[in-house]
Amino acid sequence: MGRNTRRRPTGPRRATFAAVALMLGGGGLVAANVYASATEGGTGGDSAQQTLYSGAATIDCPDVGDQLAAVPDEARSEVDKELAALDQQTAEAYQRLQNSTQAMQQDSGFADSAIMNPLKEKRTATIERIAIAIDRVGDRPEGLEALAACTLRDSGNQTEGEWQGGEGQDGQDGQEQGDDQSGDQDGEDGQQEGDGNGGQAGNGPVADDFADITTVQPTAQSAQEQSDASRGTFTTSCGVNANGLFNSDNVIVAPGVSNGAHHFHDYVGNQSNNAFASDEDLAAAQTTCEDQGDKSSYFWPVLRLQNGTQEQDANSPGGGIEGNAGEIVTPKQVTMTFVGSPRGEVVAMPRLLRIITGDAKAFVNGTANANASWSCTGFEDRQLKDKYPLCPRGSDVVRTFKFQSCWDGTNIDSANHRAHVAFADAAGNCPTGFKAIPQLVQRIVYDVDAPSLRDGGRTTPLFAVDSFPEQLHKPVTDHGDFINVFDENLMREMVDCINAGRQCEAGAPNGEDPENSPSPTPDPPAEETDEPAPDPTDTPGEDETAEPSPSPTVSTQAPDQASATPTPTPTKEPAEAEAEPKAYTSPPATQRAESEVSPTDDGGAGEVGSAATADEGTGDDAVAQPAPQAVTGDLADTGAQLWPAAVGAVLLIAGFLMLRRVRKASR
Repeated sequence: MGRNTRRRPTGPRRATFAAVALMLGGGGLVAANVYASATEGGTGGDSAQQTLYSGAATIDCPDVGDQLAAVPDEARSEVDKELAALDQQTAEAYQRLQNSTQAMQQDSGFADSAIMNPLKEKRTATIERIAIAIDRVGDRPEGLEALAACTLRDSGNQTEGEWQGGEGQDGQDGQEQGDDQSGDQDGEDGQQEGDGNGGQAGNGPVADDFADITTVQPTAQSAQEQSDASRGTFTTSCGVNANGLFNSDNVIVAPGVSNGAHHFHDYVGNQSNNAFASDEDLAAAQTTCEDQGDKSSYFWPVLRLQNGTQEQDANSPGGGIEGNAGEIVTPKQVTMTFVGSPRGEVVAMPRLLRIITGDAKAFVNGTANANASWSCTGFEDRQLKDKYPLCPRGSDVVRTFKFQSCWDGTNIDSANHRAHVAFADAAGNCPTGFKAIPQLVQRIVYDVDAPSLRDGGRTTPLFAVDSFPEQLHKPVTDHGDFINVFDENLMREMVDCINAGRQCEAGAPNGEDPENSPSPTPDPPAEETDEPAPDPTDTPGEDETAEPSPSPTVSTQAPDQASATPTPTPTKEPAEAEAEPKAYTSPPATQRAESEVSPTDDGGAGEVGSAATADEGTGDDAVAQPAPQAVTGDLADTGAQLWPAAVGAVLLIAGFLMLRRVRKASR
């Protein structure tokens, strides 16, 4: 079901409202604050009939998963699915809320009876199933039933003044609806005239979500390093997701559940990451990383421009259906650097370690686990936590994720996906019992312009990260996910490099940074002699053997590592490569390079390596394959070199015979 963006009416028709907090308590909906109509000149009243609903509200549900400190392994799968069901229930309730503006204006009890009470009933049943699943194999968790009730809360998006929504190109709204004054009677439009949540899909962002980076104070310096600090760095390069691999799954939080994230992720590195990927699938997958020893999965919510573009996920769960609309922006640059500890050496990460940094629900959960960092190139000493940056002309938007750097030494995951890892304290110390591990620092750069806030993004569009629908695309919800699938030898190289204080790069010889690596020693020049150069027509003697040409080989390097002459790269069959759910955005919308592989003729080279990868290019843009080279040292080659000598021998014999005849004739 789509939702259309409409301009907020101006003039006497427009009503401005005070803050709202409709809370569900004891089974009843209590209006803590009442909306006032500016056209009536009042400040509100006690009558429910005077309460108008503007759409500037969201649903706040307690995070049950975050409260589960321990879940027995035998119950983990069932609990994960039930936690995903809670997220689905909240998303559906928010959609119902967003599409019911007119009904709530007409009936003050509609939100209570049709949205909040049914949501509480569903959550109560789901939470009970979680408790039963854990009780079946362990100790029943206490107090979970108190987490069933949700509240309606003010989104903070309703502001006086200009319209805050994100309209499309050329001043038209994202759905080309113009200035319609009323929404669909069935609620299908979703955006009624009083709505104040902004955005192309009516659930953010708004102007107040942005801040001028030049007005931000520099961030405090990090902990001072001790003499035995591990000062090295290790960088891995895995591309920018130019091939357009997205899905709305989260194999860490909701394994086995399609659309478990309710928003789309960019993926780099491991190419088999979806909700149904097993550890074996991840280990056997292809990777976009230059060093094939890094099959780790790196993913984060996509960034979108609120410019009216209809991506291919516009009618998909996790995409437009759940308020994640607009043009997906491919990063300009992604760098992933692992750094050391200011307090000593680091130990290797365990294989398949899962880490989530930040909180996708921080807008309603609070900032206890939030870890968003927004900035601009040239201003990265200034970091925003709850605002998107307005960057000066010529400066790019930067998202930075610093992952947890301490590990409990035992577990690769935990019930709430947080307890097994931790951040070091302000002095750089890990909690008692935890070990310092290489800290992943992701830096993602986007070439997007500062939006035009005065006209709600009509001139230059607003931008925002994908989010759970009820999180309203708030910047504080930004988060990153990582699964360690490094080859164990490469992980050891990383640890040795960091602890030794070197700057290394995955894929470089011995892990060293190519810029700092010694240049290869050139071969010494040949000594000059008085001997004549060998005749190129000479053939090997009895004690000499001709050097055969090297046999053709199939490269297993990533496209970026390949030499100037491309070699075939093994590719997966389509059934293996396209794991559902996955969405590919249209190249015109994202201006991505073509990623489809076109059938090519093998040119008689045989079956091995007859298919080129998408990154190597196809069609007219493809690099021409070299013609087959002749193999030297065979009989034909030898015969071709011998025939001049044979002719010379025949002429010599003929001359000798002629000389004898001349001598006889002269006698």
